[in-house]
Amino acid sequence: MPEQKRTARGVLGGFLGFIGLSVAAGLLVTAAVTPALAVTGITANNAISVFDGLPDYLKVGKTMEKTNIWATGSDGGQVLLASFFDQNREEVNWEQVSQFAKDAAVAAEDPRFYSHGGIDVMGTTRAVLKTYIGGDTQGGSSITQQYVKNVLVQQCEVDSKSNEELQACADEATTADGASGASRKLKEMRYAIGVEKDYSKDEILLGYLNIANFGARTYGIQAASKYYFGVNAADLTIEQAATLIAIVNYPSSLRIDQPNSETNGAANGYAKTLERRDYVIGKMLEEGKITQEQHDAARAVPVTPVINQPSTGCQTAGDSAYFCDYVTRVVKNDAAFGETPEERAATLRRGGLQIFTTLDLDLQAASAAAINEYLPKSMETVRIGGAAVTVQPGTGRVLAMAQNKSYSNDPDVTSPGGEFTSVNYNTDYKYGGSSGFDVGSTFKSMILLDWLKNGHSLRETVSGEKRTFSRWTDSCSGNYTKTYTPVNYDGTSPGQITPIEATKKSVNTAFVAMAQKLDMCDIYQTAEDMGIHRADGDPLQRFPATLLGSNEIAPLSLATAIAGIAAQGLTCTPVAIEKITGPEGEEIAPPKSQCTQAVTPEVANTAAFALGTVFDAGGTGARAKVPGAPIMGKTGTADEARHSWITGGTTKAVTSLWVGNVVGEASMYDVRVLKGVSGFSAKFGIFSGIMRTAIAKYGGDAFAAPDDALIRAKQVKVPDVTGQSVEAATATLAKAGFGTQVGAPVASSVGAGLVASSSPGAGASVSTGSTITLQPSTGTAPPAAPEPEPEEGSVPDTVGSPPDAARAELAAAGYNKVKEACEVVPGTGAGPGTVKAQNPAGGTAADPAGEVTITVAKQKC
Repeated sequence: MPEQKRTARGVLGGFLGFIGLSVAAGLLVTAAVTPALAVTGITANNAISVFDGLPDYLKVGKTMEKTNIWATGSDGGQVLLASFFDQNREEVNWEQVSQFAKDAAVAAEDPRFYSHGGIDVMGTTRAVLKTYIGGDTQGGSSITQQYVKNVLVQQCEVDSKSNEELQACADEATTADGASGASRKLKEMRYAIGVEKDYSKDEILLGYLNIANFGARTYGIQAASKYYFGVNAADLTIEQAATLIAIVNYPSSLRIDQPNSETNGAANGYAKTLERRDYVIGKMLEEGKITQEQHDAARAVPVTPVINQPSTGCQTAGDSAYFCDYVTRVVKNDAAFGETPEERAATLRRGGLQIFTTLDLDLQAASAAAINEYLPKSMETVRIGGAAVTVQPGTGRVLAMAQNKSYSNDPDVTSPGGEFTSVNYNTDYKYGGSSGFDVGSTFKSMILLDWLKNGHSLRETVSGEKRTFSRWTDSCSGNYTKTYTPVNYDGTSPGQITPIEATKKSVNTAFVAMAQKLDMCDIYQTAEDMGIHRADGDPLQRFPATLLGSNEIAPLSLATAIAGIAAQGLTCTPVAIEKITGPEGEEIAPPKSQCTQAVTPEVANTAAFALGTVFDAGGTGARAKVPGAPIMGKTGTADEARHSWITGGTTKAVTSLWVGNVVGEASMYDVRVLKGVSGFSAKFGIFSGIMRTAIAKYGGDAFAAPDDALIRAKQVKVPDVTGQSVEAATATLAKAGFGTQVGAPVASSVGAGLVASSSPGAGASVSTGSTITLQPSTGTAPPAAPEPEPEEGSVPDTVGSPPDAARAELAAAGYNKVKEACEVVPGTGAGPGTVKAQNPAGGTAADPAGEVTITVAKQKC
């Protein structure tokens, strides 16, 4: 032990302590020489009774062990991402410690360890006499006593709620001066005897080697071996083992990881540690643990540390740092790891967990490379950001998570939009993320799902005409009546359009028209069912502009939703942890993905069919298409192009990619990033780069076929609205699923301004969603026309004939006005079909100037 200066007060306290301690000394001589007497208890006098009254049971709890986070490498093996610890420790068993280390500890610290009963009275008595009579502080603690002291300090570390409480507890467990020191020593001795009753000598020695401090935050022989020499504890040489046991004697002074130290550094060969190491080697020879030859060879080796800095925190995970951070947030947000956030954080640092994650390092590397190929980490004029996350449909497993920043928690280097940040752009605020970004047209995928849920078809027609909308149904909070005038990104006004074409070309006006036919409350409920939520934790905002993606959402939420479509409507919450084991190798249940059937397979499969067209020629995602597997998804651009998105993928992997402003409102159309492309265009190259690796590794199946009823246009008869006001007629037709427009007035006996006729007319079978033209009446009846004399003939019977042959036969008989209707008849072969029925029927007398309708049976209309 180092020399300590003693004050007069300290000497007096020490003398009084010596008086008390010497009373117990006689007892302890007998107790130490004859351990059985100490175990059974001796009550010969009052001094013995006082000592016997001290507690002898010491609960040896779990030591603090570091937690490791792992990912899967290319060969399927586990790769360490990062470690977290208050104390860098890895507990090992007896066979995993070099015999040289065991022998060095016993020879130098407690040569009579295997013969005494927990207290080396010879050493203790010598220490008392030296310390209190001779004036020099002398160590006399046995290995068992040192183990007891370390266990008590460890309990202080675990139990203390504040630094002040920890310091007071540690002082009580380690104080050496005065009466308090003597009292503490007596308790330590009593505990040592109790420990010897409960544990074998080898167990105590191993416990000591596993718990001892080897300088700073390095604890235990295994962590020390790796840190100072880059070897396992089982492989320590004599000189290495002796060096580590030397450090234990005075860790703060004898550590060998401070090469610039003037008193114990590389320049003087770590002189203080070398002196103590050679002492330990000498004791090993003296105790017969090594030969003279081994002794001489070991002493000839200089102290040569090979420092291996341990992985501490996510910054050591490189490109995987943000995924690592997400995993730590999962632990900190899960009550399974502790009742309070503080307890969960402590579990992460002290619990000795081995956390095996879902991260695929091949796909992670591809994601980071694709982002770094197109996006700089920072720009002078734009706070540019980019993030991509990939999940597995049907399981929720997060396979990759990357962004265009370097991970750091250092406030001196982090700044919004700069190169360094701790903010994870892929996740919600609660999980270390930002408050999210406007998703733009990506949200149209949710309108599409609700459209199909409500029985609408992909081939109905809606009006994509640019116009002002003024009313939406909202059964949750009341109908919305404020006006909204959306525009399309290319300024077009496409008129009548089907939802599948509107999806392919991302037509804003068409989707707002679709939403107007739905319940806004139901649209957002569908989105929530699919896993969509605001990144800041607030409820989704509901007003017309949010239909086009003005809610701020994290990429992981979008990936979850689109992956649910890829999995036939089965939406699974994201999960990043595959398996957890505790310090003893016991399995601990990890957080599980919650999978729910958010929409029916029929709806999801039909939506996937429509979203697949986005990557076809002419689709908004065509530039990102990758061969090798079918892809579906949706692009998105926020107002003023502040953010740009692609979210999509295969049946095996779905990626959500965001490129935009971390802060600010620069247009991604105008911002030039790497490779001379705009921020808007960069997304195509990044997404395809990620998808190429995903398809190469995981492949992708064909998406399930769409539901037939949801891809065919439904035929509905036009209601008769003659005589109604234009407003009433519009409402009637809207209820039947039609849009309306008002044509030129026509002469009619119907009251002026009322509907005289419609086109198509009443009773006509028309696709739902079609626009019906209303023709108001002028109020003046047209002049009556003379009725022509009909020239009746006999209508040929064409039932069973192909439609072309039927037309020819009717024309030959003078019937040139032929109307053809189609009807799908199961079992009908491919081809033009055959006439199933006609009106007028064959053989009927009818005016040749009249119209003949033939109904053709076909396999598909």
